[in-house]
Amino acid sequence: MNDIETEQMQAIMGLIVNAGNARGFAKEAIDAAREKNFAEARSKLDEANSALNDAHNSQTAMLTKEASGDHVPLTLLMVHSQDHLMTAITYIDLSKELVAVYERIYK
Repeated sequence: MNDIETEQMQAIMGLIVNAGNARGFAKEAIDAAREKNFAEARSKLDEANSALNDAHNSQTAMLTKEASGDHVPLTLLMVHSQDHLMTAITYIDLSKELVAVYERIYK
């Protein structure tokens, strides 16, 4: 694996790991809200957003490379990483709504 492939693999894996972490924190936020622990739920949503920002940074690194004219090969792993990102974004959006619904129900 050459330096370019290694750099691309690091960006892809960063995207997968951080998007997965973001989704996990969002799930923990829902679980906390279900247990009426809204401070914990908000804290987990903050962690989810932070992990999502890290994932976006990995994605931006890949996009910047391609925008500068470098060829970035489309691999199954890259597609998988983008799927993780989109799933995390959707999950976080829905988590925010569910936490708000639980707050409304329990208060």
